[in-house]
Parts: sequence; C-alpha cells; structure tokens
Amino acid sequence: MIEQRLSEQRGVGDHGWLNSHHTFSFASYWDPKQTGFSDLLVINDDRVAPGRGFGAHPHNNMEIISYVLEGALEHKDSMGTGSVIVPGDVQLMSAGSGVTHSEFNHSKTDNVHFLQIWIVPGERNSPPGYQQISVAERDKRGQLRLIISPEGDNGSLSVRQDIRVYAGLFDGVEQQTFALDADRYAYIHVARGSIEVNGVKFKEGDGARVRNESALQFANGDDAEVLVFDLRPLEVNHPQR
Repeated sequence: MIEQRLSEQRGVGDHGWLNSHHTFSFASYWDPKQTGFSDLLVINDDRVAPGRGFGAHPHNNMEIISYVLEGALEHKDSMGTGSVIVPGDVQLMSAGSGVTHSEFNHSKTDNVHFLQIWIVPGERNSPPGYQQISVAERDKRGQLRLIISPEGDNGSLSVRQDIRVYAGLFDGVEQQTFALDADRYAYIHVARGSIEVNGVKFKEGDGARVRNESALQFANGDDAEVLVFDLRPLEVNHPQR
C-alpha cells in the first residue's frame, strides 16, 4: 500500500528569512496523524534567505541529516566541526548525549534550499559525532544510491538506527525497480521534479508511507530527485520534539 501525502498537505512555517514545509509535526505545526513514521521523525524542506540561518541551539538523542538541494549551507558545532555543504553532500550529526550547532546560508546573495531530516536513534546518550560524504551525480543517476546505513556500507554514513536511506536522480527513460523486504516499511520523499512510483504520480514535495509492497518501480521522471527510507515496521506515535 502506498499512502500518499501531497506537498500542499504539509505544515508551513513562513518566517520571512525562512520558509519551511513540514512533512511531519514540528514546532508550531501539530497534527496527531502526522507524528513521524517508524523511526523517521522529521522531514523539513527549508529555504533560507542569504546570510540568514539558525543560531547556536542544542540537540540530544537524535540523528540529524542535512541534504542540500541548492546553494551552500554552513555548519558549526560544539565538537569543533565546521563545514560548508553543497548539492551532492550529505551530512549526519549524531547528537547523542548533547551537542550545540548552528546552520547558516553561506551565501550573501543566493538562497539555500535543503532538507533537514531527524531519525530517532536506537541508543541514547552516546557520544556525539559528525560525518559527511559527497556523492557524485553519476552515482545517483538513474538509480537509488545508498547514502546512510547502520554499518556505513558501501561508503555510506553510519546511523545509530536500523534504517537505510537512498538517493536517486531520474529523468526521461531512466528507471529502477527497488526491492523491499516483506517485513519492512518505506517512506518516499520527492525533493525535486516529478516521477511515477508504481504508476502513482509524485511532484516536488510529495511523499508516501509504504507498507506491504514487495517492490517500488521508479519511472517517467522529470528532473526528479528522490529519497527513499527503508524502515523498521513500527507503528508509533512519537512525542512532539
């Protein structure tokens, strides 16, 4: 079953310098039916004005992924990490027992567009950590490339949870069939463009909970960038964070 959630059904936070769309309940947006899916708690689709951003703030016991679609995002944290991530980069900060970080648009002239994704960890109060990789376009072109996994397989980032995240780019005739284990869930998020999944049309910002499907067929993409989350089969209501 593919339970689609359309882009326009998401929560919206418009703060002038920040325009954010929330797939799941976040901050002042609260919907008791949208409190995450399995261990996936947050997908925020953020656009930040030039030179603006999030000042230093704390996190704990959360796996936080940043995935840049356009522009450049500057990151600093209390572990001493400082970096600027651009399209193709994937960043994973394990907040663990506690960390403070800031995120700013690195450019003074152009917006930055990125996804911030939160995953509930399988262990609590572990030492915080930071990882980053760059994935070439050719490695995602016409296929789903593993970018995050529990063991850091195939050069992916290592997450503290039984979850795997894939990223793919699809246009024109490019297509892939993605096999799913019978006892797993999945979540689809279309970050850019449009695509069909098992014949269902998705546009930018659309997502879907997936249960009881043996395969997902990605086809008829139009400049599409897609994330797929392979998840434990949990039906839980996470508290608002």
